[in-house]
This record gives sequence, structure tokens and C-alpha cells, in this order.
Amino acid sequence: MQKLIDLYREWKGAEPANVQQIPGGGSNRTYFRLTDNEGQTVVGVIGTSRDEDHAFIYLTEHFNRWKLPVPTVLASSEDQLRYLQTDLGSMSLFDAIRGGREAGGRYTLKEQDLLKRTIRELPNIQIRGAQELDFSNCYPQAEFNVDSVLFDLNYFKYCFLKATELDFHELKLEADFRLFAKDLTNDTYTIGECFLYRDFQARNVMLDHEGNPWFIDYQGGRKGPFYYDLASFLWQASARYPHKLRRELVYEYYNSLKNYTEVPPVRHFVNRLSLFVLFRTLQVLGAYGFRGYFEQKKHFIESIPPAIQNLRELLATSSSFHYPYLMDILRQLTELPQFAQIETMASRADGYKTTDLNPYKAHPQDGPATFSKYDAQGPLVVRVFSFSYGKGIPQDESGNGGGYVFDCRSTHNPGRYEPYKKLTGLDEPVIRFLEDDGEILTFLDSVYKLADAHVRRYIQRGFTSLMFSFGCTGGQHRSVYSAQHLAEHIHEKFGIEVRICHREQNITQTLEAKL
Repeated sequence: MQKLIDLYREWKGAEPANVQQIPGGGSNRTYFRLTDNEGQTVVGVIGTSRDEDHAFIYLTEHFNRWKLPVPTVLASSEDQLRYLQTDLGSMSLFDAIRGGREAGGRYTLKEQDLLKRTIRELPNIQIRGAQELDFSNCYPQAEFNVDSVLFDLNYFKYCFLKATELDFHELKLEADFRLFAKDLTNDTYTIGECFLYRDFQARNVMLDHEGNPWFIDYQGGRKGPFYYDLASFLWQASARYPHKLRRELVYEYYNSLKNYTEVPPVRHFVNRLSLFVLFRTLQVLGAYGFRGYFEQKKHFIESIPPAIQNLRELLATSSSFHYPYLMDILRQLTELPQFAQIETMASRADGYKTTDLNPYKAHPQDGPATFSKYDAQGPLVVRVFSFSYGKGIPQDESGNGGGYVFDCRSTHNPGRYEPYKKLTGLDEPVIRFLEDDGEILTFLDSVYKLADAHVRRYIQRGFTSLMFSFGCTGGQHRSVYSAQHLAEHIHEKFGIEVRICHREQNITQTLEAKL
């Protein structure tokens, strides 16, 4: 510590007025905020690996020459085990989107905007940052290659797969690993050199006062494919990005990439990305297994179920994997009893668990999903129902005689197909089906226009109750999707209280009024 203060004094010409340790992440470096007598701050770093610290210092100086959004190294010791850098503040992207993460993946428009800003900036450091970069300075290796892929796949095998006690044929698995590694490192469509950030995640993005992203902790970067970072960021298990948002962020990235280089065709891009999503998922499971099963760290154990869910969804939606034995083992893995239950953020808050990934399921002892009568003295409260026409239109308990009723039966019904029969309009596979088909989106565009005008006028006139209902054949898929999305749309746009009732699913939820 004294050597860091000595470095500060040599650089500043005076002792720091205050030194405060900054909570660190998973690295072995220690961070301090050093403040002078005028309140100006810098960040001091004490490392344990000269090679790692050298990589960070070299990369930072290189990126600064290209005016990329990274800190500046102000001074470093001769052995580079201590250095000073500009202070980017205390607000990370991880902290800024905490609300959406804790809400089980329901991100506000502001949070979505921060994510889009970040993902649009990623190609800047990947493509421009690779120009004239001497990759021999990278740590611990200069390039993403077959050996590094096999290392991570075997990390998954020994630290996670074996710990589950799932029986598998090691030679058959190894053969698929080698084929997988070859596919990951051989791309028929090349775009030249690219900087692979390696640890691109929300914790490693700092935000300035305008919400602009700044990048840190890229010392593990190397030459490699840009798909890796995109997969690492968007399929981070704890983030719980919903399919629709994730798809929008991939679109934002792809369009931003066009500003820096010639891009692969969309189909090629998507297929390659899916390979890296699979690889990154296995890689993090290996890390979670080691840190959770062997080191008994609770945070990593809690991260395993959402990572398994990512794997489960990937296996269900992708047909571009040609590793039959590996795929069979991974499917068996997702079906193990210990991974059958996924505990969502919302379910933990309510004290129950669910196996259907539905954060809105009513608590078992709550009885039927209904709303109590609302006191007419107060601000506007909107009620949104989904229902089955076979069981009748919901009654308006406010005493005002009800409101709009929309018939969803003209749109394509996922309930006709076996994979969706036991799911609802809140489940990601059904959401993907409806949004990819597109009919429900056209239907809701008209609903939103009508609802917006009506809600706005009700607020102006001081009314306290408004009701919307969506009906379909079973009150399970189309009506549930439509009711949920209208409710969230109204809540986001007007900030008022919205009460949701998926009647046939026995699910209720209240979106509280914004202050």
C-alpha cells in the first residue's frame, strides 16, 4: 500500500488527502480511490501478476491512441505491479440495470437504452481497437485458438459435468469437443483482425453522467472472433434478458458493426453466434461448478439454474449444432432432477418456486386469481384481464360496467401445436412463436393506439377505473400475451397502477404506480 502512495506522490507531487478501498470483483487486483485536497480523485491499483498488469497498461495506452472509451493510465511503477488510472466513477452498467434484473428480466425503457448504447459501442473497441495492436502483449495468450477452446470445454467437463454424476462416454465426448473447437476457430467469412474482450459483461462497463459507456477490465483480451463478446454479454445467466430484448440488442450490434467493417450475411452471422452462445454457456457452467461446487460460493451456485435454462432454451431453438453425442449429453444434463426447478427473482420475493419460469404465478394459498373492489377515491387504476370465451367475459368488480373487450382468436394460435400446449403467453417459447409469426404484433398496434387515447382521456377527466379484457379460445396463449403486453405498455407510458389478471391461469400481478 505504501508503494502505491509513493507512486501517487511522485505523480501528483503531494500525498493523497484520503485513500479508500474500492470493492473489487473476481480478480486478484486491489483497487483504491485516492483523493487530493481539492476533491479530485484517481484510482490506484495493486496487482499480483506483472504480465497481467502489463497487458492492461499496454492495451489502455493503445486504446487511448485510438480515442476509445477507456480510462487513462496516469502513472505506473517500474515493475508495473502498481499503477494509477483516471476515475470513471462508481456507476457500473450492472448497477444501473439492477431493477430490471431483480424484476426477473423486465427492463425499463431507460435500462434498455443503456444496454443498447453499450452494445452499439462494442464494435468500436473490437474492430478499431485491433488496428495496429501487437497481440503479443496480451495475457495469458495472444489468440483465441483450438487449445484455449479445449481447455474451457474440459473445464466444463471436469468441474461441472462430472460433479453432476451424469454418466457419459469420455472418448465420444472428447471427439465432439474437438469438432466443436475446430468449428469455433474456423470461419469461412473473415473480417480481418478483431480484439476479443473476453470478459465483456455489465460489471465491466462504467457509465458517465450522460449514460455513455466506458470499458474496463479488458486485460484478458486477445485476438479472436467478435461473436464471443456478444454471446458473453447477452447470454449472461443472471441478466435474464427476455428474448425480445436480446433480439433487439443483437440487431443493434449487427447494425453498429457495419460502421466499422464489412459484415457477414445475416444467416451466417446468426449461425456463428449460436455456436458461441453454446460455447460460452458451457464455459460459464464450468466456472460456476468450480466456484460453486468446489469452493462452495453461494453466488455461483445460485447462478447455475438460470445458466441451465439458457442451455435448455438454446437446445430447443437451434438446429445448427452437429455434435450428436455432446447434444445428447447436454439434453440429459438439462433434464436432471436438480435442475428441474428454476427459482425466479419474483418467486423468491413471494416465497415460492415454480418450474415453468413464470414470475407471476399466484401463491398456492391465495386461491383464485381475482381482484378486490377498488376504492373510487384516488388516481386511475387500470385492470387488464385475459380469459377464455368458453368461460365468459370477466365481470367488472368496480361497478362501472366493464370496458374494452378484444377478441384474439383471429391470430395464429400456438395452442394448436404440441410443444406449446402446456405453456402460456408468458413463456419465452410462446412469445417467440407469436412475435416471429407477427400477427399478434399487428393486432396490438391498433389496441395500443385505442388504449393510449382512452387512458389519457380518463386521467384528464379524473376517472379512477378502466378495464381491458382479451379473450381467446383457452385463455392461455394469445390472450395472456396480449393482456400482459398491454398492461406493461400502459404502465411504462403513463406510470399509473395496472392490475393484471390472467383468469384461467390463476395468475395476478400489480404494477405499482410510479412516484
